[in-house]
Amino acid sequence: MWASFAAQVLCCSSSVSVTWSRGVRLGVTMAKSKFEYVRSFEVDDSCLPHCWVVVRLDGRNFHRFAEKHHFTKPNDKRALHLMTKCAQTVMEELEDIVIAYGQSDEYSFVFRRKSNWFKRRASKFMTLVASQFASSYVFYWRDYFEDQPLLYPPGFDGRVVVYPSNQTLKDYLSWRQADCHINNLYNTVFWALVQQSGLTPAQAQERLKGTLAADKNEILFTEFHINYNNEPQMYKKGTVLIWQKVDEVVIKEMKLPTEEEAQETTVTRTRNRPMPLYCDIMGDAFWKEHPEILEEES
Repeated sequence: MWASFAAQVLCCSSSVSVTWSRGVRLGVTMAKSKFEYVRSFEVDDSCLPHCWVVVRLDGRNFHRFAEKHHFTKPNDKRALHLMTKCAQTVMEELEDIVIAYGQSDEYSFVFRRKSNWFKRRASKFMTLVASQFASSYVFYWRDYFEDQPLLYPPGFDGRVVVYPSNQTLKDYLSWRQADCHINNLYNTVFWALVQQSGLTPAQAQERLKGTLAADKNEILFTEFHINYNNEPQMYKKGTVLIWQKVDEVVIKEMKLPTEEEAQETTVTRTRNRPMPLYCDIMGDAFWKEHPEILEEES
């Protein structure tokens, strides 16, 4: 009787095994359908190897977005800190980013030269950075704009550029910081003329037409008693994000073998976090102080 039962079980098991094996083979066969040829239309968008990959995001129609959400002019500290929070979230999610730089409604993310993240596909770099940044902007909005509801979701467009050497990467970041200074100086004078002198935007634009940096500084100092050198570094220099070791204090419940109840204990942990700096990156001092950012070229 037991022998007969065992034979039936073995027979049933063999039948299931054969059926499962046949199903696996059938599944593999079915995956190759006549429609698979459409994959040949995909374009290879792999970034060049041994190059820095930079993803730059820009706010889409952010002048309108800023007006609708009553951003402070010429700089809204809440908006700038929110942008930085989103950039930190991107860096923590995509750890191959070695440095990021942001100003106004843009942020640039630099992936390490040897990164093989998603086989260096440009579309992956751009779409994942943009989606993570945009979703974080909506998610953290209330943390920075407590009294201002988000009227509609913001949009960000992105581009991917590869830079072959340390020098070209440094020149790119210097270009963005120079752009920050030029725009901020103009906006500081422009909004002073509008808000304090009562000029219309068109009149302020005409007043500043053809002026140099020295002229703008003179207008600020003589007419509004503003020394541009004393403006916050975040407005003049933008924000640099680099990985730094920071101590984080957390409270954990720990139960010792000799105790019946768990006790709360303060624990300090050292972690790598993307931290903001408001400094000059156009000169050599920054790069000498943080050689780990570019060390891969050696």
